[in-house]
Amino acid sequence: MSEKQALEDTKPNEDQSVWKADSDNHVKLEGGDAAKPSDVSSEGNGSEGLQATRLYHRRWVIVFLFSLYSLSNSYQWIQYSIISNIFTKFYSVDDFTIDWMSMIYMLTYIPFIFPVTWLLDKKGLRVIALVATALNCAGTWIKVASVRPNLFYVTFLGQFCCSFAQVFILGMPSRIASVWFGSEEVSTACSIGVFGNQLGIAIGFLVPPILVPNVDDMDELAHHIRIMFYITAGVATLLFILVVFVFQERPKIPPTQAQATARSIPPEQYSYIASIRNLLRNKPFMLLVVTYGLNVGCFYAVGTLLNRMIIVHYPGEEVNAGRIGLTIVIAGMVGSLICGVWLDRTKTYKQTTLAVYLLSLVGMIVYAATLSLGHLWVVFITAGVLGFFMTGYLPLGFEFAVELTYPESEGTSSGLLNCSAQVFGIIFTICQGKIIDNYGTLAGNIFLCVFLLIGTIMTALIKSDLRRQNANLQAKAADSSEWHNGSLSASSVIIEAKL
Repeated sequence: MSEKQALEDTKPNEDQSVWKADSDNHVKLEGGDAAKPSDVSSEGNGSEGLQATRLYHRRWVIVFLFSLYSLSNSYQWIQYSIISNIFTKFYSVDDFTIDWMSMIYMLTYIPFIFPVTWLLDKKGLRVIALVATALNCAGTWIKVASVRPNLFYVTFLGQFCCSFAQVFILGMPSRIASVWFGSEEVSTACSIGVFGNQLGIAIGFLVPPILVPNVDDMDELAHHIRIMFYITAGVATLLFILVVFVFQERPKIPPTQAQATARSIPPEQYSYIASIRNLLRNKPFMLLVVTYGLNVGCFYAVGTLLNRMIIVHYPGEEVNAGRIGLTIVIAGMVGSLICGVWLDRTKTYKQTTLAVYLLSLVGMIVYAATLSLGHLWVVFITAGVLGFFMTGYLPLGFEFAVELTYPESEGTSSGLLNCSAQVFGIIFTICQGKIIDNYGTLAGNIFLCVFLLIGTIMTALIKSDLRRQNANLQAKAADSSEWHNGSLSASSVIIEAKL
C-alpha cells in the first residue's frame, strides 16, 4: 500500500459528511447561507457529541424586522411625556396624569411578563412577534379615535394596548440573538435588537415636539395631534403585515452548539416553574437583576421627566427638550453598538458592565451639576455623555444575564431584568417628580445619583460565571480533540503502510 493510498483510505470524507448532516436535518444549502463545515459532524467520522450548525443570512432580516417593530412601540412610550405641557392643556389633566402615560408602560409589564415568557417558551418567537405587532397596531388606531379634549380615557386605552405589546417585545433581543446568531456575534445581534428600542425612544423625543407645536387654538392643536397619530398607525400596520409574511420562528439548523444542546432538551423535561426557581437561586444573576433595575429605572425617570426639568430652567424650549432627549438616546445607541462589538471580541462581561455602570454615575453627576447653568449647549453635551453610558448599558445587562443563567431561557432571564427595571422606573419617576416639585431639579437628580452609586457597588460584587461561553468552549475543545485523534489515527496508518 502506498502512502498516498493510505491517506485517501483514512481521510474523513468531508463532503459526504457535510451532505449527510444536511440530509439528516432535512435542509439544503441555500444561496447566501454560510455553512460551517468545521462545526458539522456526523456519525461517520466519530464526532457523536457534536451536532450540525449553520448561519443563515435570514438572521439579519429577522433581527432588523424585530428592531423596526420595537422602534414603533418604544416611540410611543415617550410620545406624551415629551410634550406633557401640551397634552395637559389639550385634555385638561395635570402633569402627574400625563406622567402615567409613560409609567403605564412600566406598570403593565410587571404582572404580564411571567405569562408572556411562559408563552414564549411554549409557542416560540413567531407567535410572540405576531401578538406584539397586532397589539401595537390596535393601540395606534385607538389613539386615532381619541383626538378630542373629552376623550382622554380613550387615548389612555390606546396607550395601554401599546404598553401591553411592549411586554412581548422588551425581553426578546437576547432570545433572537441566541436562536439565530453564532457565538461570535450574539452580543452584536443583541445590541442591534436593543438599538431599535433606543431609536424609537429617540424619535419619540424628536418628532412629537415638531409635529405638535404649542398653539392655543384647540381645533388646530387637535389637527396636529391627529396627524401624529395617523402616521404612527400607518407605520404600525405596515410592520404587522411584514411580520405576518416574513418573520420566521427559528433556523432549521441551530447556529451554535449551545443552541443545539438547548434544542435537544425534550419539552416534557422543561419546567417553567423550575426555571424561575433556578434563576431566583442564582445569586450573581439576582444581584444583576437589582443593579440593572437601578440603572434602567434611572433612565426611565430621566426620560419621563425630561420635559419638566428642561422647561423649569429654559421656558418655551419644548423642541430643544426633545432634541436633548434625542441626544441622550442617539449617544446611547452608539454606546450600545460599541459595547456589543467589544463584548463579542473580548468576552469581558463583568469588567465592561462595571466600567459602563461607573461612568453612568459620573455622567449623571455631571448632568445634574450643569442643568441649571443657563447654557443649553452645555446640557446637550452632558446629556449626550450620560446617554452614551446609561443607555449603552442596556445590551450589556441582557448579555451578561444570558451568560450567568445558561441554559435557562433567555426570555425568562430578560423578563426578570426588565421587570426589575419597570418597578424601579415607577418608583424613581414618582419620587423624583415629587422631589422636583418640592425641592427643585438638582435635588431630584442627586436622588438618582445615590441609587446609581449603590448599583455600581453591587455590580462589583457580581461573580463572573460565564456559563454560555464555557459551553461553547467545551464544544469546540471536544471538536478539536476528535479532529486531533483522527489525525493521529491517519498518521499511524501511514507509518504501518510504510513498514
